[in-house]
Formats: sequence, structure tokens, C-alpha cells
Amino acid sequence: MNPFPHLLEKCLFDTKRVECAAMIVAKSGEVTAASENFSICPEQAEVFVDAFEHVNVTRQRGLHFKNKLYTCVRADKHSIYSKCEGRGLILVRTTLFVIVATYSQNMYPSICVEAVEKLVNKHLAKCRCMW
Repeated sequence: MNPFPHLLEKCLFDTKRVECAAMIVAKSGEVTAASENFSICPEQAEVFVDAFEHVNVTRQRGLHFKNKLYTCVRADKHSIYSKCEGRGLILVRTTLFVIVATYSQNMYPSICVEAVEKLVNKHLAKCRCMW
């Protein structure tokens, strides 16, 4: 049984601070868990994983997602935060996963970031990327 959908639900959706989320296996680009209303095609998953390999480019160019350009607010080897028209896209990398989360216009960006980072630090700490 895959424990990750339950983990996303418990740590992110139940907080009402995250609109949608997914977990991508960093090495393969496979989406291992995602919210019901959130689909990420394999090409998009690869873009999210590769964004951490090219942080400077990501910071300068932003990320394309669902036919929109998300401007990068922060990008480092662990986290990428971006926004577009009041909505946001949060990516956090561990050794094994890339966590992708979105927030809507009626959500606070900092609270969404806090929820995602807490998931990583509390439940996936052993997977945290140590480059």
C-alpha cells in the first residue's frame, strides 16, 4: 500500500492551506501521489525535477505550469517558490522526492509554504536533500 496519498491528505489538504499537491520520485519523475484534482504529465514532472538542477535558470525564467508562466520568488537547491496572478506553485526537494503544491488566490502564500516545508521536515526529514 502506498502511504504517500494519506500523508499528503493528512499534512497538506486537511490544513486547508494547500490547494493541490503531488509527490514526484526525483530519480524517475514518476508521480507517486497526487490530489484528485491535480494531474501532472510526465513531461511536467521532469521539468519540476530538472528545475533543481538548473536553479539559476529557474530563478531567471520562472516555471511554466498549466499554460501560465510562474515568476520565481525564491529558488535554491531545496525549495522553489513561484507565483502567477495571485496563485502560487511551491516545489520542495528531498533526496527521494519533489513535493509540488499550489495555493489559490484566497490562500496565504506563506502559510502554504509553511505547510509544505513542515511536511518535508517532519515526515520526510531523512529524505531531505543534502547537496
